[in-house]
Amino acid sequence: MPQSRTWRYWARIAVGTVIGSALVVVLIGDVTLRTPPRRILEAMAVSLVFGLSIASLMGFAMPRVAPLLWRKVPSPLKWIAAIVTMIVLASAGSVAAILFLTAIGYVPFSRFGAMFAGSIRISIIVTLTIGLFITMYEQMHAAAERNAAEAQLASLESRVHPHFLFNTLNSIAALIPDNPQGAERMTTQLASLMRSSLDRQTTGLVPLADELRIVRDYLEIERVRLGGRLRYDIRVDGTAGAVRVPSLIVQTLVENSVKYAVSPRREGATVVVHASANGAIARIRVEDDGPGFDASRPTPGHGLALVRERLGLAFADRGSMHVDGTPGATVVELTVPASGAES
Repeated sequence: MPQSRTWRYWARIAVGTVIGSALVVVLIGDVTLRTPPRRILEAMAVSLVFGLSIASLMGFAMPRVAPLLWRKVPSPLKWIAAIVTMIVLASAGSVAAILFLTAIGYVPFSRFGAMFAGSIRISIIVTLTIGLFITMYEQMHAAAERNAAEAQLASLESRVHPHFLFNTLNSIAALIPDNPQGAERMTTQLASLMRSSLDRQTTGLVPLADELRIVRDYLEIERVRLGGRLRYDIRVDGTAGAVRVPSLIVQTLVENSVKYAVSPRREGATVVVHASANGAIARIRVEDDGPGFDASRPTPGHGLALVRERLGLAFADRGSMHVDGTPGATVVELTVPASGAES
C-alpha cells in the first residue's frame, strides 16, 4: 500500500474510532446532561481504549484477510467469513483493552471476567457496524482504482500502437523508390503483425512468448530497411515464455534500441533480448551495443517513462525497471511477477 494511501487509510480509521467511541458513550453509556464532565471524560477515555484496541487490529488484519476471502471464498460465504473474522478481532481487542485498563490500575484484575462479559456485546455490535462499512468502502475504492488504472492503461497502449505503426509506415515509404520488392514484403509482414496484435486483448497482460513473436516480426520488418546493420538475438530460458507482461512493452524497448543504437550508426548494432524466470520473479533484459546514453537524463521521447508507467499500472510495486546506460552499451532490465497476476 503506497505511503499516501496508508496515511489516508489510518486517518479514516482514527476518525471513525473517535466518532464510534463518542456514540457508544452517548447512546449506550450512562451519560446524561446532568452527568459531571469528569465522568463524561472518563467514560470517553475508556471507550477510546476499547475503540483503539479493536480498530488497530481491524485496520491491520482486514486489508490482509479480506482480499484472501474475496479470492478464495465464494459468495455469500465470504461475508459470513468476514463477520466471523470481525467477531474474533472484536473479542481480541476487548481483551487487550481490559488488560491495558488492568495494567494501569483502573480495573482490578478480579473484575476482568465481568468487564469482558459486559463489554463484548457492545464491542461486537460496534465492530460489525464499522467493520462492514469499512470493508464495503475498501472494496468499492479498490474497484474504482482498478477501473481507473485499466482506463489509464488503455490510454497508454493507444499511444504505443500508433507510434509503432507510423514508424513502420515511414520505413515502408523510404523503401518504395529503391526497393519496391522489399517494401511489398515489409507491407505483408506489417499486415501479419498488426493482425496478430489486433486479435489479442487490447488491455491487460499477454504471454511473453506472444510478445516476443511481435518483437521478432518487428525486427524482421526493420531488417528489411536496415539490412546487415541490424543484428539481433532472442533467448527465452525455461518457462519464462509463459510469464504475462503488458502488451508491446518489450517491443517498445526494442524499438528504442533500433531507433537510438542501430539507425543512426553506419555500423549498426546488435540487439539482444533475454528472458528468464527464477521462482516468483521473471527478468527480461533488452540490451544493445550502441553508443549508450546517460540513464539519469533520458532522451525525450525515449519511451522508458512510458514503460515504467505501464509496469506500475500492471504490477504496482511488484514490477520494476532498471536502466544501465554507459558508453558502448545500454541494458534495460524489467522485473515482473513470474505468475503474471495482475495487481
